[in-house]
Amino acid sequence: MSDLEPRLDAAALNAFLARAFPEAGAQLPEVLEVGPGRVLVRQAFATRALRPGGLISGPTQMAMADTAAYAVLLAHIGEVAMAVTTSLTIHFLRGAKPGDLHAEATLLKLGRRIATADILIWSETRERAAAKATVAYAIP
Repeated sequence: MSDLEPRLDAAALNAFLARAFPEAGAQLPEVLEVGPGRVLVRQAFATRALRPGGLISGPTQMAMADTAAYAVLLAHIGEVAMAVTTSLTIHFLRGAKPGDLHAEATLLKLGRRIATADILIWSETRERAAAKATVAYAIP
């Protein structure tokens, strides 16, 4: 969906997310880049995200996928706070080593009522992806 121009840039998305989730504080992922049909999001590393074995937990990666999908949707439709997740499917590809977690979300389809995004998650390099998710959002 590279022909779709964003309505919100990274600064506007970060400001909205901070207002929408004030309790998250410094734990809130940061939108680094916004482009046509895509966003790049980073979650600063925190030891609370680790699971036994010293890898970033699955629930942390799932939350990152959901946040990235929300960000790419809002970047393209504007501040629609009540857009909600309708499905999230994730495939864990390899263990996510401790470090900042990154997610690149790409819009697959933006309809009037449902949007679907593809999410790639990594902690080391993009080429060593830890997970791949598909997330759908209902648009009110």
